[in-house]
Amino acid sequence: MKLTFLGAAGTVTGSKYLLEEEGARVLIDCGLFQGQKELRLLNWAELPFNPSGIDAILLTHAHIDHSGYIPRLVKSGFSGPVYCSKATFDLCRILLPDSGFLQEEDAAAANSHGWTAHRPAMPLYTEAEAEACLEYFRPVPFGQPVHIDEGLRFTLHRAGHILGASFIRVAGETSSILFSGDIGRLHNPVMKPPATIQDADYIVVESTYGDRLHNTDDPTEDLYKIIHRTIARGGNLIIPAFAVGRAQALLYHLYVLKSERRIPDIPIYLDSPMAIRATDLLLEHMNDHRLSQEECDAVCSIAQYARTSEESKAINQNRHNGVPKIIISASGMATGGRILHHLKHYLGDPRNTILLSGYQAAGTRGDRLARGETEIKIHGAMWPVKAEVAMLDSMSAHADYSELLSWLGHVHDAPRRVFVTHGEKNAAEAMKGHIEEAFGWNVSVPAYLEEADL
Repeated sequence: MKLTFLGAAGTVTGSKYLLEEEGARVLIDCGLFQGQKELRLLNWAELPFNPSGIDAILLTHAHIDHSGYIPRLVKSGFSGPVYCSKATFDLCRILLPDSGFLQEEDAAAANSHGWTAHRPAMPLYTEAEAEACLEYFRPVPFGQPVHIDEGLRFTLHRAGHILGASFIRVAGETSSILFSGDIGRLHNPVMKPPATIQDADYIVVESTYGDRLHNTDDPTEDLYKIIHRTIARGGNLIIPAFAVGRAQALLYHLYVLKSERRIPDIPIYLDSPMAIRATDLLLEHMNDHRLSQEECDAVCSIAQYARTSEESKAINQNRHNGVPKIIISASGMATGGRILHHLKHYLGDPRNTILLSGYQAAGTRGDRLARGETEIKIHGAMWPVKAEVAMLDSMSAHADYSELLSWLGHVHDAPRRVFVTHGEKNAAEAMKGHIEEAFGWNVSVPAYLEEADL
Protein backbone atom coordinates (compact mmCIF):
# COMPACT_ATOMS: atom_id res chain seq x y z
CA MET A 1 0.00 0.00 0.00
CA LYS A 2 0.98 3.62 -0.54
CA LEU A 3 -0.76 6.48 1.27
CA THR A 4 -0.66 10.13 0.17
CA PHE A 5 -1.94 12.93 2.40
CA LEU A 6 -3.82 15.34 0.15
CA GLY A 7 -5.59 17.27 2.92
CA ALA A 8 -6.17 17.58 6.68
CA ALA A 9 -2.39 17.73 7.12
CA GLY A 10 -1.49 20.65 9.38
CA THR A 11 -5.11 21.80 9.29
CA VAL A 12 -8.58 20.58 10.24
CA THR A 13 -10.04 20.94 6.75
CA GLY A 14 -9.76 19.41 3.30
CA SER A 15 -9.70 15.77 4.47
CA LYS A 16 -8.47 13.72 1.54
CA TYR A 17 -6.25 10.62 1.50
CA LEU A 18 -5.16 8.62 -1.56
CA LEU A 19 -4.63 4.91 -0.89
CA GLU A 20 -3.03 2.78 -3.61
CA GLU A 21 -2.46 -0.98 -3.74
CA GLU A 22 -1.82 -3.31 -6.67
CA GLY A 23 -3.27 -0.88 -9.19
CA ALA A 24 -6.32 0.04 -7.09
CA ARG A 25 -6.61 3.74 -6.25
CA VAL A 26 -9.06 4.83 -3.56
CA LEU A 27 -9.76 8.19 -1.94
CA ILE A 28 -10.76 8.19 1.69
CA ASP A 29 -12.77 11.38 2.12
CA CYS A 30 -12.85 14.17 -0.43
CA GLY A 31 -13.33 17.42 1.47
CA LEU A 32 -13.08 21.13 0.84
CA PHE A 33 -10.39 23.28 2.40
CA GLN A 34 -11.93 26.04 4.51
CA GLY A 35 -10.73 28.99 6.59
CA GLN A 36 -7.65 30.98 5.63
CA LYS A 37 -7.25 32.12 2.02
CA GLU A 38 -4.12 30.07 1.39
CA LEU A 39 -6.08 26.96 2.36
CA ARG A 40 -9.15 27.86 0.27
CA LEU A 41 -6.91 28.37 -2.75
CA LEU A 42 -5.93 24.69 -2.52
CA ASN A 43 -9.46 23.84 -3.66
CA TRP A 44 -8.48 25.31 -7.05
CA ALA A 45 -5.04 23.69 -7.26
CA GLU A 46 -4.36 20.98 -9.81
CA LEU A 47 -4.64 17.53 -8.26
CA PRO A 48 -1.54 15.29 -8.21
CA PHE A 49 -3.57 12.44 -9.74
CA ASN A 50 -6.02 11.87 -12.57
CA PRO A 51 -9.58 11.95 -11.14
CA SER A 52 -10.76 9.47 -13.79
CA GLY A 53 -8.20 6.97 -12.44
CA ILE A 54 -9.74 6.82 -8.96
CA ASP A 55 -11.65 3.55 -8.45
CA ALA A 56 -13.80 4.66 -5.50
CA ILE A 57 -14.29 7.18 -2.72
CA LEU A 58 -14.84 5.97 0.84
CA LEU A 59 -16.61 8.73 2.75
CA THR A 60 -16.46 8.87 6.56
CA HIS A 61 -19.24 11.43 6.96
CA ALA A 62 -21.10 14.28 5.32
CA HIS A 63 -19.48 17.43 6.70
CA ILE A 64 -18.22 19.61 3.86
CA ASP A 65 -14.58 19.46 5.00
CA HIS A 66 -14.83 15.71 4.30
CA SER A 67 -17.30 15.55 1.38
CA GLY A 68 -17.40 18.97 -0.27
CA TYR A 69 -14.83 18.33 -3.02
CA ILE A 70 -16.73 15.35 -4.48
CA PRO A 71 -18.72 17.45 -7.02
CA ARG A 72 -15.49 19.05 -8.24
CA LEU A 73 -13.85 15.62 -8.57
CA VAL A 74 -16.83 14.34 -10.60
CA LYS A 75 -16.66 17.51 -12.71
CA SER A 76 -12.97 16.70 -13.34
CA GLY A 77 -13.61 13.14 -14.52
CA PHE A 78 -14.25 10.85 -11.54
CA SER A 79 -17.06 8.38 -12.24
CA GLY A 80 -16.61 5.62 -9.66
CA PRO A 81 -18.76 4.73 -6.65
CA VAL A 82 -18.87 6.86 -3.49
CA TYR A 83 -19.36 4.45 -0.58
CA CYS A 84 -20.82 5.73 2.70
CA SER A 85 -23.53 4.99 5.27
CA LYS A 86 -27.19 5.60 4.45
CA ALA A 87 -27.47 8.60 6.80
CA THR A 88 -24.30 10.10 5.30
CA PHE A 89 -25.85 9.82 1.84
CA ASP A 90 -29.07 11.45 3.04
CA LEU A 91 -27.07 14.32 4.54
CA CYS A 92 -24.94 14.72 1.42
CA ARG A 93 -28.15 15.08 -0.59
CA ILE A 94 -28.69 18.21 1.52
CA LEU A 95 -25.17 19.54 2.04
CA LEU A 96 -23.58 19.18 -1.37
CA PRO A 97 -26.25 20.98 -3.46
CA ASP A 98 -26.33 23.67 -0.78
CA SER A 99 -22.56 24.02 -1.04
CA GLY A 100 -22.87 24.47 -4.80
CA PHE A 101 -25.65 27.02 -4.35
CA LEU A 102 -23.63 29.03 -1.83
CA GLN A 103 -20.59 29.03 -4.10
CA GLU A 104 -22.70 30.28 -7.00
CA GLU A 105 -24.19 32.92 -4.71
CA ASP A 106 -20.80 34.04 -3.42
CA ALA A 107 -19.40 34.25 -6.95
CA ALA A 108 -22.38 36.30 -8.10
CA ALA A 109 -22.07 38.66 -5.13
CA ALA A 110 -18.32 39.05 -5.70
CA ASN A 111 -18.94 39.93 -9.34
CA SER A 112 -21.76 42.31 -8.50
CA HIS A 113 -19.89 44.22 -5.79
CA GLY A 114 -16.35 43.95 -7.14
CA TRP A 115 -15.06 41.94 -4.19
CA THR A 116 -12.77 39.83 -6.36
CA ALA A 117 -9.74 40.28 -8.59
CA HIS A 118 -11.07 37.55 -10.89
CA ARG A 119 -13.14 38.66 -13.87
CA PRO A 120 -15.53 37.00 -13.57
CA ALA A 121 -15.40 35.05 -10.31
CA MET A 122 -16.56 31.47 -10.88
CA PRO A 123 -17.92 28.87 -8.42
CA LEU A 124 -15.84 25.78 -7.77
CA TYR A 125 -18.97 23.88 -8.84
CA THR A 126 -22.64 24.67 -9.21
CA GLU A 127 -25.73 23.42 -7.42
CA ALA A 128 -26.65 21.39 -10.52
CA GLU A 129 -23.18 19.81 -10.62
CA ALA A 130 -23.49 18.88 -6.96
CA GLU A 131 -26.91 17.33 -7.61
CA ALA A 132 -25.45 15.33 -10.48
CA CYS A 133 -22.67 13.81 -8.38
CA LEU A 134 -25.19 12.15 -6.05
CA GLU A 135 -25.89 9.43 -8.63
CA TYR A 136 -22.48 7.94 -7.81
CA PHE A 137 -23.26 7.40 -4.11
CA ARG A 138 -23.62 3.79 -2.91
CA PRO A 139 -24.85 3.52 0.71
CA VAL A 140 -23.69 0.45 2.65
CA PRO A 141 -24.54 -0.78 6.18
CA PHE A 142 -22.25 -0.54 9.17
CA GLY A 143 -20.23 -3.68 9.80
CA GLN A 144 -20.66 -5.21 6.32
CA PRO A 145 -17.41 -5.84 4.39
CA VAL A 146 -17.47 -4.46 0.84
CA HIS A 147 -14.99 -5.45 -1.87
CA ILE A 148 -13.57 -2.70 -4.07
CA ASP A 149 -11.68 -5.29 -6.12
CA GLU A 150 -10.39 -8.83 -5.51
CA GLY A 151 -7.70 -7.70 -3.11
CA LEU A 152 -9.09 -4.61 -1.41
CA ARG A 153 -12.12 -4.40 0.90
CA PHE A 154 -13.44 -2.02 3.54
CA THR A 155 -15.89 -1.90 6.45
CA LEU A 156 -17.73 1.07 7.97
CA HIS A 157 -18.07 1.34 11.75
CA ARG A 158 -20.11 3.87 13.71
CA ALA A 159 -18.02 6.92 14.74
CA GLY A 160 -20.66 8.78 16.79
CA HIS A 161 -19.77 12.23 15.45
CA ILE A 162 -22.95 13.08 13.50
CA LEU A 163 -25.69 11.04 11.84
CA GLY A 164 -24.08 8.36 9.69
CA ALA A 165 -20.49 9.17 10.69
CA SER A 166 -18.11 6.25 10.24
CA PHE A 167 -14.57 5.22 10.80
CA ILE A 168 -13.34 3.01 7.99
CA ARG A 169 -11.10 -0.05 8.07
CA VAL A 170 -9.52 -0.91 4.70
CA ALA A 171 -7.88 -4.31 4.27
CA GLY A 172 -5.59 -5.36 1.45
CA GLU A 173 -3.69 -8.55 0.66
CA THR A 174 -0.93 -8.03 3.23
CA SER A 175 -1.95 -5.18 5.54
CA SER A 176 -4.84 -3.08 6.84
CA ILE A 177 -5.35 0.57 7.65
CA LEU A 178 -8.01 2.36 9.69
CA PHE A 179 -9.17 5.92 9.02
CA SER A 180 -10.83 7.52 12.03
CA GLY A 181 -12.72 10.28 10.22
CA ASP A 182 -14.09 12.42 13.05
CA ILE A 183 -14.61 10.51 16.29
CA GLY A 184 -17.55 11.55 18.46
CA ARG A 185 -17.85 12.02 22.20
CA LEU A 186 -18.17 9.00 24.43
CA HIS A 187 -21.10 10.47 26.39
CA ASN A 188 -22.95 12.65 23.90
CA PRO A 189 -26.60 13.00 25.06
CA VAL A 190 -27.88 12.77 21.47
CA MET A 191 -25.49 10.65 19.42
CA LYS A 192 -24.55 7.06 20.17
CA PRO A 193 -20.88 6.54 21.12
CA PRO A 194 -18.28 5.37 18.61
CA ALA A 195 -17.94 1.64 18.09
CA THR A 196 -15.00 -0.20 19.58
CA ILE A 197 -11.99 0.22 17.32
CA GLN A 198 -10.98 -2.68 15.08
CA ASP A 199 -7.33 -3.75 15.01
CA ALA A 200 -5.34 -2.47 12.04
CA ASP A 201 -1.71 -2.43 10.93
CA TYR A 202 -1.88 1.34 10.39
CA ILE A 203 -4.15 4.01 11.86
CA VAL A 204 -4.91 7.53 10.60
CA VAL A 205 -6.41 9.40 13.55
CA GLU A 206 -7.87 12.89 13.81
CA SER A 207 -6.50 15.44 16.29
CA THR A 208 -8.95 18.36 16.20
CA TYR A 209 -8.72 18.58 19.99
CA GLY A 210 -5.41 16.80 20.35
CA ASP A 211 -4.02 19.50 22.63
CA ARG A 212 -6.90 20.00 25.02
CA LEU A 213 -9.58 18.46 27.18
CA HIS A 214 -13.19 19.49 26.80
CA ASN A 215 -14.94 21.49 29.44
CA THR A 216 -16.79 19.00 31.65
CA ASP A 217 -19.53 21.48 32.53
CA ASP A 218 -23.10 20.56 31.68
CA PRO A 219 -23.87 22.29 28.35
CA THR A 220 -27.53 22.62 29.34
CA GLU A 221 -26.48 24.56 32.43
CA ASP A 222 -24.02 26.71 30.47
CA LEU A 223 -26.68 27.51 27.88
CA TYR A 224 -29.14 28.40 30.65
CA LYS A 225 -26.71 30.94 32.15
CA ILE A 226 -26.03 32.58 28.78
CA ILE A 227 -29.75 32.81 27.96
CA HIS A 228 -30.58 34.14 31.43
CA ARG A 229 -28.08 37.01 31.37
CA THR A 230 -28.94 37.93 27.77
CA ILE A 231 -32.67 38.11 28.49
CA ALA A 232 -31.99 40.05 31.71
CA ARG A 233 -30.52 42.93 29.73
CA GLY A 234 -33.22 42.74 27.04
CA GLY A 235 -31.02 41.21 24.38
CA ASN A 236 -31.25 38.50 21.76
CA LEU A 237 -29.15 35.36 21.49
CA ILE A 238 -27.63 34.69 18.06
CA ILE A 239 -25.97 31.31 17.55
CA PRO A 240 -23.88 30.47 14.49
CA ALA A 241 -24.20 26.69 14.30
CA PHE A 242 -23.12 23.89 12.03
CA ALA A 243 -26.29 22.84 10.26
CA VAL A 244 -25.54 19.17 10.76
CA GLY A 245 -24.90 18.00 14.30
CA ARG A 246 -24.52 21.20 16.30
CA ALA A 247 -27.90 22.71 15.40
CA GLN A 248 -29.66 19.51 16.49
CA ALA A 249 -27.66 19.34 19.74
CA LEU A 250 -28.64 22.94 20.54
CA LEU A 251 -32.28 22.14 19.91
CA TYR A 252 -31.98 19.21 22.32
CA HIS A 253 -30.55 21.36 25.13
CA LEU A 254 -33.17 24.06 24.51
CA TYR A 255 -35.85 21.35 24.66
CA VAL A 256 -34.50 20.25 28.06
CA LEU A 257 -34.53 23.84 29.38
CA LYS A 258 -38.04 24.52 28.13
CA SER A 259 -39.42 21.19 29.35
CA GLU A 260 -37.97 21.93 32.80
CA ARG A 261 -39.44 25.48 32.60
CA ARG A 262 -36.04 27.01 33.31
CA ILE A 263 -36.29 29.56 30.51
CA PRO A 264 -39.31 31.64 29.50
CA ASP A 265 -41.36 30.78 26.46
CA ILE A 266 -39.44 33.07 24.10
CA PRO A 267 -39.33 32.45 20.35
CA ILE A 268 -36.64 30.12 19.05
CA TYR A 269 -35.87 30.25 15.33
CA LEU A 270 -33.97 27.71 13.28
CA ASP A 271 -33.00 29.76 10.25
CA SER A 272 -31.24 27.37 7.91
CA PRO A 273 -33.00 25.22 5.32
CA MET A 274 -30.11 22.78 5.54
CA ALA A 275 -30.31 22.55 9.34
CA ILE A 276 -34.09 22.09 9.13
CA ARG A 277 -33.74 19.18 6.70
CA ALA A 278 -30.93 17.67 8.79
CA THR A 279 -33.14 17.91 11.89
CA ASP A 280 -35.91 16.07 10.05
CA LEU A 281 -33.43 13.23 9.42
CA LEU A 282 -33.30 12.52 13.15
CA LEU A 283 -36.75 10.95 12.72
CA GLU A 284 -35.58 8.85 9.77
CA HIS A 285 -32.44 7.45 11.42
CA MET A 286 -33.55 6.52 14.92
CA ASN A 287 -30.83 3.86 15.22
CA ASP A 288 -28.10 6.49 14.88
CA HIS A 289 -28.92 8.38 18.08
CA ARG A 290 -30.07 7.93 21.67
CA LEU A 291 -33.37 9.86 21.57
CA SER A 292 -36.69 8.11 22.07
CA GLN A 293 -39.47 8.71 19.56
CA GLU A 294 -41.19 11.09 21.99
CA GLU A 295 -38.01 13.06 22.67
CA CYS A 296 -37.16 13.20 18.98
CA ASP A 297 -40.59 14.58 18.11
CA ALA A 298 -40.28 17.23 20.85
CA VAL A 299 -36.76 18.28 19.85
CA CYS A 300 -37.78 18.59 16.21
CA SER A 301 -40.69 20.90 17.09
CA ILE A 302 -39.04 23.18 19.69
CA ALA A 303 -38.16 25.89 17.15
CA GLN A 304 -39.96 27.89 14.48
CA TYR A 305 -38.49 26.99 11.10
CA ALA A 306 -37.50 29.73 8.67
CA ARG A 307 -37.44 27.85 5.38
CA THR A 308 -37.63 30.75 2.94
CA SER A 309 -35.61 33.94 2.63
CA GLU A 310 -38.78 35.91 3.33
CA GLU A 311 -39.27 34.05 6.62
CA SER A 312 -35.62 34.67 7.47
CA LYS A 313 -35.92 38.41 6.84
CA ALA A 314 -39.10 38.56 8.93
CA ILE A 315 -37.17 37.42 12.02
CA ASN A 316 -35.19 40.67 12.03
CA GLN A 317 -38.04 42.99 11.08
CA ASN A 318 -39.27 43.04 14.68
CA ARG A 319 -35.87 43.06 16.36
CA HIS A 320 -36.64 46.30 18.25
CA ASN A 321 -39.98 45.16 19.72
CA GLY A 322 -38.46 44.29 23.10
CA VAL A 323 -39.24 40.55 22.91
CA PRO A 324 -36.03 38.53 23.27
CA LYS A 325 -35.44 35.72 20.82
CA ILE A 326 -32.98 32.96 20.06
CA ILE A 327 -31.77 32.56 16.48
CA ILE A 328 -29.82 29.49 15.38
CA SER A 329 -28.42 29.84 11.89
CA ALA A 330 -25.60 28.53 9.70
CA SER A 331 -22.76 28.55 9.03
CA GLY A 332 -21.13 27.53 12.30
CA MET A 333 -17.90 29.47 11.70
CA ALA A 334 -19.79 32.44 10.20
CA THR A 335 -18.06 31.91 6.86
CA GLY A 336 -21.30 32.29 4.89
CA GLY A 337 -25.02 31.65 4.92
CA ARG A 338 -27.92 33.42 6.60
CA ILE A 339 -26.06 33.92 9.88
CA LEU A 340 -24.16 36.79 8.25
CA HIS A 341 -27.38 38.80 7.85
CA HIS A 342 -28.26 38.23 11.51
CA LEU A 343 -24.78 39.25 12.63
CA LYS A 344 -25.12 42.52 10.75
CA HIS A 345 -28.39 43.20 12.58
CA TYR A 346 -27.29 42.22 16.10
CA LEU A 347 -23.49 42.64 16.43
CA GLY A 348 -23.69 46.35 17.18
CA ASP A 349 -25.98 46.13 20.25
CA PRO A 350 -24.29 45.41 23.63
CA ARG A 351 -27.49 43.86 24.95
CA ASN A 352 -27.18 40.96 22.52
CA THR A 353 -25.04 37.84 22.73
CA ILE A 354 -23.28 36.04 19.91
CA LEU A 355 -22.77 32.46 21.09
CA LEU A 356 -20.01 30.45 19.41
CA SER A 357 -20.96 26.85 20.01
CA GLY A 358 -18.33 24.95 18.05
CA TYR A 359 -14.80 24.81 16.72
CA GLN A 360 -13.68 27.97 14.93
CA ALA A 361 -10.96 27.32 12.35
CA ALA A 362 -8.16 29.86 12.07
CA GLY A 363 -9.01 32.77 9.79
CA THR A 364 -12.80 32.39 9.90
CA ARG A 365 -15.13 35.15 11.14
CA GLY A 366 -15.98 32.94 14.10
CA ASP A 367 -12.31 32.73 14.99
CA ARG A 368 -11.94 36.50 14.75
CA LEU A 369 -14.98 36.98 16.99
CA ALA A 370 -13.56 34.47 19.49
CA ARG A 371 -10.27 36.39 19.55
CA GLY A 372 -12.06 39.60 20.47
CA GLU A 373 -11.76 41.62 17.28
CA THR A 374 -13.79 44.81 17.52
CA GLU A 375 -14.75 44.97 13.83
CA ILE A 376 -15.74 42.16 11.49
CA LYS A 377 -15.91 42.34 7.71
CA ILE A 378 -19.21 41.08 6.26
CA HIS A 379 -20.26 41.47 2.65
CA GLY A 380 -17.49 43.91 1.91
CA ALA A 381 -18.14 46.27 4.84
CA MET A 382 -16.80 46.51 8.40
CA TRP A 383 -19.29 46.00 11.25
CA PRO A 384 -18.55 46.97 14.88
CA VAL A 385 -18.69 44.20 17.49
CA LYS A 386 -20.43 45.52 20.59
CA ALA A 387 -22.48 42.45 21.50
CA GLU A 388 -21.18 39.99 24.07
CA VAL A 389 -19.31 37.14 22.40
CA ALA A 390 -19.68 33.96 24.44
CA MET A 391 -18.18 30.51 23.94
CA LEU A 392 -19.90 27.21 24.66
CA ASP A 393 -16.94 24.87 25.08
CA SER A 394 -18.85 21.86 26.38
CA MET A 395 -20.77 20.90 23.22
CA SER A 396 -18.07 19.68 20.88
CA ALA A 397 -18.97 16.71 18.68
CA HIS A 398 -15.27 15.77 18.48
CA ALA A 399 -13.57 13.58 21.06
CA ASP A 400 -10.84 15.34 23.02
CA TYR A 401 -7.42 13.77 23.39
CA SER A 402 -8.42 11.75 26.46
CA GLU A 403 -11.45 10.31 24.66
CA LEU A 404 -9.34 9.55 21.58
CA LEU A 405 -6.84 7.72 23.78
CA SER A 406 -9.69 5.75 25.32
CA TRP A 407 -10.94 4.83 21.85
CA LEU A 408 -7.44 3.86 20.66
CA GLY A 409 -6.90 1.87 23.83
CA HIS A 410 -9.10 -0.96 22.56
CA VAL A 411 -6.42 -1.94 20.01
CA HIS A 412 -4.99 -5.34 21.04
CA ASP A 413 -1.76 -5.31 19.03
CA ALA A 414 0.35 -2.23 18.47
CA PRO A 415 -0.08 -0.84 14.95
CA ARG A 416 3.04 -0.56 12.83
CA ARG A 417 2.50 3.19 12.57
CA VAL A 418 -0.03 5.84 13.50
CA PHE A 419 -0.53 8.99 11.42
CA VAL A 420 -1.98 12.01 13.22
CA THR A 421 -4.00 14.28 10.93
CA HIS A 422 -6.99 16.65 10.91
CA GLY A 423 -5.60 19.07 13.47
CA GLU A 424 -3.83 22.40 13.60
CA LYS A 425 -0.05 21.98 13.99
CA ASN A 426 0.03 22.31 17.79
CA ALA A 427 -2.93 19.98 18.27
CA ALA A 428 -1.49 17.29 15.98
CA GLU A 429 1.92 17.41 17.64
CA ALA A 430 0.32 17.24 21.08
CA MET A 431 -1.78 14.23 20.05
CA LYS A 432 1.36 12.52 18.75
CA GLY A 433 2.97 12.99 22.17
CA HIS A 434 -0.10 11.70 24.02
CA ILE A 435 -0.20 8.51 21.92
CA GLU A 436 3.53 7.89 22.29
CA GLU A 437 3.35 8.40 26.05
CA ALA A 438 0.23 6.26 26.53
CA PHE A 439 1.07 3.35 24.22
CA GLY A 440 4.67 3.67 23.03
CA TRP A 441 3.57 3.38 19.39
CA ASN A 442 5.37 4.66 16.31
CA VAL A 443 3.59 7.96 15.54
CA SER A 444 4.14 10.65 12.92
CA VAL A 445 2.46 13.88 11.82
CA PRO A 446 2.42 13.90 8.00
CA ALA A 447 2.77 17.04 5.92
CA TYR A 448 0.59 18.07 2.98
CA LEU A 449 1.35 15.86 -0.07
CA GLU A 450 3.60 13.57 2.00
CA GLU A 451 3.67 9.94 0.84
CA ALA A 452 4.06 6.86 3.02
CA ASP A 453 4.82 3.32 1.89
CA LEU A 454 2.92 0.89 4.09
